[in-house]
Amino acid sequence: MNSNEMFMAVLVALGVMALIFGIVYLLRKENLAMIEKGMNPKIHRPAPYASLKYGLLLTGGGIGLLLAYLIDVALSSIDGEENASLYFALIAEFGGIGLIASYRIEKKEVLDKRPE
Repeated sequence: MNSNEMFMAVLVALGVMALIFGIVYLLRKENLAMIEKGMNPKIHRPAPYASLKYGLLLTGGGIGLLLAYLIDVALSSIDGEENASLYFALIAEFGGIGLIASYRIEKKEVLDKRPE
């Protein structure tokens, strides 16, 4: 192992430790702020639309993966190359479309339930 590899190994280890320390520090700070305001930090607010959001995200990712596969099969018969970036792009695109659809559904539900 040369000095650059050792330096990178030490740097990565320190970075991971700093990340863990930062996460624990911020969680404790949040809990203390909740206690100061009289809230119970063990009780978290429910997220009523979380399953909708994750469901639409995964559905969009699946549709993007299927579409990327179909396009890849069609293009590989023409030029013989694999298009790996196509998979990532379409998964991100359709996952984003799923999240936008989730946002619109949540927004519509909240606006319909709000008294005027």
